[in-house]
Amino acid sequence: MKTENATPTDTVGGTGNGPPAPPDRDHDRARRAGRADLVAAAAGVLLVTAAVVVGHVIQNRDGSLRAQWPPLLASWDPHLGPGTPAALIMAVLVVAHGPTLAARLPWRGLLAAAWAGSTAWVFSMALIDGWHRGVAKRLTTKHEYLRVIDRFEDIPATLRDFTNHIVIGEPGNWPAHIAGHPPGATLTFVWLDRIGLGGGAWAAVFCVVVGSSGVLAALITVRVLAGERLARRAAPFLVLAPAAVWAGVSADGYFAAVAAWSVALLALAATRRVRYPAVAAIGGGLLFGWTCYLSYGLGLMAAVLLAALMLARTARPVPWFLLGALVVPVVFTLAGFNWWTAYHLLVERYYQGAGGVRPYGYWVWANLACATLAAGLAAVAGLRRSAVAAPGAVRALRCGPPAASPEGRLALLVLAALAALLAADLSGMSKAETERIWQPFLLWLLPATALLPRRGVRWWLAASAIPALLVNHLLWTGW
Repeated sequence: MKTENATPTDTVGGTGNGPPAPPDRDHDRARRAGRADLVAAAAGVLLVTAAVVVGHVIQNRDGSLRAQWPPLLASWDPHLGPGTPAALIMAVLVVAHGPTLAARLPWRGLLAAAWAGSTAWVFSMALIDGWHRGVAKRLTTKHEYLRVIDRFEDIPATLRDFTNHIVIGEPGNWPAHIAGHPPGATLTFVWLDRIGLGGGAWAAVFCVVVGSSGVLAALITVRVLAGERLARRAAPFLVLAPAAVWAGVSADGYFAAVAAWSVALLALAATRRVRYPAVAAIGGGLLFGWTCYLSYGLGLMAAVLLAALMLARTARPVPWFLLGALVVPVVFTLAGFNWWTAYHLLVERYYQGAGGVRPYGYWVWANLACATLAAGLAAVAGLRRSAVAAPGAVRALRCGPPAASPEGRLALLVLAALAALLAADLSGMSKAETERIWQPFLLWLLPATALLPRRGVRWWLAASAIPALLVNHLLWTGW
């Protein structure tokens, strides 16, 4: 199978069906694919523009969007900060040298550089708002987890009583983020406090450092399922992800990393790329169970997990994975917390607040504009190529050898994440704030950038970094 990535100087690899196309035909195909990439990116720009224009009209008319600068939960606030020079330097360095380093570094060196680079990028973006406002106090505001640490002095008793404080109107109802998530999210910060890492600064550092490790999980997964070449191509885009605007500092970056490592461990187990596949599968299951107790919506990550198994063409790790996945739910249930009861109460709480006012008809498509800003235009173009490559990859997987090309396999992994994101969108439980809430899904859209031709890779990196820098300098996002 040929993909649209093919150019005379940049072969993407096929399935081996038939002789290669003549050079002139490859050149024409590459040129058409490049134009289609630009059209896809332009469509992303138009979607964001429409969401801004229509959103401001609706918000100015009746305020029902509950967002000051729709579609983002943000307000107009042009500013510079101590992170500005660092963010600009990081962007220039990754654009200029990221692709070359990603191609040449030893694999372990690339992983270390990617983690360090992602952490530096996220921290520098957060510091644009200053240390106090941008980092140390982000997780201590009235809606955040650190405001209720003292209410978890007796953890078992608090878990048994947790659901009694979700709905507005109940005595001592939880702040928005605590009510909106299972207790695993808050317990993370309770345990940090217990080991002496209390306060907003430590919580922020934890979320950024752990959250940035999700880049490693994505790279490892792409390598074992679609090949090292594509993982290396995706690395600079994962490091320079526009989602850094909202990952620094929010707990959703941490959630994204936990979910990503669950996928990575299952992929390693399924492809038997580790010495003890069963242990890796159990570890992946444990992390998936914990993921479901960090955020109710992250059960949708099962789509990415299933894609990993499908691409590995095995169900061998499933019993071990399920064994691990049961541990966290069993522990919480025995402790007195009922996940299903809490979720139904959350739905009631959601519609008591802004979720009951925000119009579904706007947010169901404006959410995708938020995702476009957080994933970047390069990811949009990569998704277009993924959609083109997917049918051939599905046929190859269904019919057996010859196997799907690496590009086709990557496309299916990316589209599984897109399917999870669309399911979250259609549910109506994600009206606004999706630039932050959807980070666990957005992380898996970024590897689609590996399908873009190498010739224009620096332009695509710039197209990801520049809008993110503008958003962070022109708006106050609150995250």
